[in-house]
Amino acid sequence: MSFRPPNSEDILWMSPKSSFQVGQPIRGGIPVCFPWFGPHKTDLAKPQHGFGRLMYWDLVETAAKPCGETLVRLQLCSSKETKAYWPFDFCAELKVVIGQTLDISLKVTNQSDESLEYTCALHSYYNLSSIENTTITGLLGSSYHSQLEPGEFVQESRKIEILKAETRHYHNTEATCTIEDTLFKRKIRIQKAGSKITTVWNPGKETCATIDDMPDDAYLHFVCVEAVNAFDDVIKLAPGNSHTTSAIIGLEE
Repeated sequence: MSFRPPNSEDILWMSPKSSFQVGQPIRGGIPVCFPWFGPHKTDLAKPQHGFGRLMYWDLVETAAKPCGETLVRLQLCSSKETKAYWPFDFCAELKVVIGQTLDISLKVTNQSDESLEYTCALHSYYNLSSIENTTITGLLGSSYHSQLEPGEFVQESRKIEILKAETRHYHNTEATCTIEDTLFKRKIRIQKAGSKITTVWNPGKETCATIDDMPDDAYLHFVCVEAVNAFDDVIKLAPGNSHTTSAIIGLEE
């Protein structure tokens, strides 16, 4: 996926080494983590971040809107293939509207006759001139935990700098975040809804070098700021109910 407003570098980052093969994650754009975020809770043999980012989604609709926007709708519904990983009947719809902003939403409907739980993320990769030129704002005062160091923390500075590998999960926040890149001379504004977890991820130098489908220096040129439902924001759906997780991405004027 690419989103390049006029007179701007691409907002989204894509690894030049992505394989674009079924069963392999795409390193860049906005992968959809579903129906679990991170490793499976009880079976580590199941794929990291679920099967949603590994399978084909059916194209449901494309449309050019009168206002100049483009609409794309995709679906991934339960099948024999999905039930090998997850026993529930469901339908997940990904809706993307491209215009002055990129609006993306994941709507999941429980089509089972029993309740289900899932976790998910819009795993957005943002294109940077360099992490050295970049700060993230919007999470001041939010509590978070890190997968790389034990304990619970509070974001005490207004600006987050990516100085090393980071996997931070900010809790109970629906805040709008801004990524400022001083060399690209732009601010990327990220609004979200239906999500109370914001994850900030950069693999850092050492981990990046172990990821086959990323260049060794890729960590310098992207950061992920993700709309997440996980941890204390697990989605629970009764039969017939739906939940939507969404993000609106664009440049600040």
